Amino acid sequence: MTKLYLVRHGETEWNRLAKTQGCTDIKLSDEGYIQAHRLAGRLQNEGIAAIYSSDLKRAYDTACVLSDNLDIEVNTSVHLREMNFGCWEGMDFESIKNQYSDIHSLWVSSPNKAKIPGGEELMRVQSRVTNAAKGILALHEGEKIVLVSHGITLKCLIFGLIGIDLDNLSRIRLDNCSISIIEHKNQRYVLDLLNDTCHIKE
Repeated sequence: MTKLYLVRHGETEWNRLAKTQGCTDIKLSDEGYIQAHRLAGRLQNEGIAAIYSSDLKRAYDTACVLSDNLDIEVNTSVHLREMNFGCWEGMDFESIKNQYSDIHSLWVSSPNKAKIPGGEELMRVQSRVTNAAKGILALHEGEKIVLVSHGITLKCLIFGLIGIDLDNLSRIRLDNCSISIIEHKNQRYVLDLLNDTCHIKE
């Protein structure tokens, strides 16, 4: 059985300010680094064999904290990046809701149909991250792998692997530095853990 540990990056200042980050390259906040170190402690005895990460700073720096603690090299991939949110990037959620009310309503109710100006389509995000994850799994059969990425991208991956429609995107939450686990055995993907944050709580 292969286990995929899906980790959302640690907190950034834009997370604190409820700003849409997308592909904008924002670094971790001080709290984000604290979360990453607590995450490393959580994974210390899990027998992790490999670490893969988005190349954006907030994910890569989270992965590097894990790398330093677990003594495992980080492999980066552009395919693990967050969704490109186009003109929404840098905007806080309330401003998006006010200035793009129609698109925002569609994003909440039927995100797979929402077309954000200059942004990436949700199906395209799911395709790139799912293909990347399956390629990684093929290289590490029977092992435990950490994949550090972003909220929307990881939701797309989870839904893609276990067969949930993307229009349910808002029905699950992935917090900063959370762990979700997907098991792969006998050609089946099983969600074993979702949004575990016990390790970052004081």
